[in-house]
Amino acid sequence: MRTRSLAPLAALTVASCMASKSDIALLQTDLQTIRSESARGDSARRAQLEQVLALVIRTNDSIRTVSARLAQLQADVKNDHYEMNRQILTIQELSGQSQRRLQELRGAMEERVQPAPAPAGPTAPADSVRANAAPGPGQLFQSSLDQLRRGSVGVARSGFEELLRTYPTYEDAPEAMVYIAETYAAERNQAAADSVYGLVVQRYPRSPKAATALYKRALVLKSAGQNAAARASLERIVREYPRSDEAALAREQLRTLGR
Repeated sequence: MRTRSLAPLAALTVASCMASKSDIALLQTDLQTIRSESARGDSARRAQLEQVLALVIRTNDSIRTVSARLAQLQADVKNDHYEMNRQILTIQELSGQSQRRLQELRGAMEERVQPAPAPAGPTAPADSVRANAAPGPGQLFQSSLDQLRRGSVGVARSGFEELLRTYPTYEDAPEAMVYIAETYAAERNQAAADSVYGLVVQRYPRSPKAATALYKRALVLKSAGQNAAARASLERIVREYPRSDEAALAREQLRTLGR
């Protein structure tokens, strides 16, 4: 009787054990599925990371290539600017030599054709004698320039000033005034040099020497630390004399000046 009463309980226990094993098997199956999906997801993410890494490497390679090309381009541009400025200076030097040669020839010609002074007498006024003996503009210019080259800046300035007083319409008057400014600059008289350079531009705005005066004035101002005033002179050259040799030099100087 007692044995019959325990039979249902045993059956229930066996069924519970069977249910637990089934659940465990199902759970293991689900866990395996999750692991498989996780592994596939990790593989996909790893593939994506590898693609991103490859893209970053290619981008870095491209950036390095572009940087190298840019550096080479900058070097080429710098070399081109240097070569251009060197050629400009060479042309200016050759032009200056030719011009000085012409001035020497003019002075020599004036000296040859100049009439001998008439002897002073009761019929020859002294002023007329001095006028006949006065040197021509070419002679004055050349002799003053020779004094400047020897370092006699005061004597050279006096000669150029006499040239401007005696022959104010002389074709090389703008250059004579530039040399006057240079004599002041050689004496470190910045204010006087700056004033005379400005006077060249004011009196002879259409002369090529106006651009020269502005450029030399800018260099004087720059050496004195007056960068704003130097920049203004350089910008004026580029704006008003864009085709002059000094315009190319001014553009190069502007790159070296801070705002």
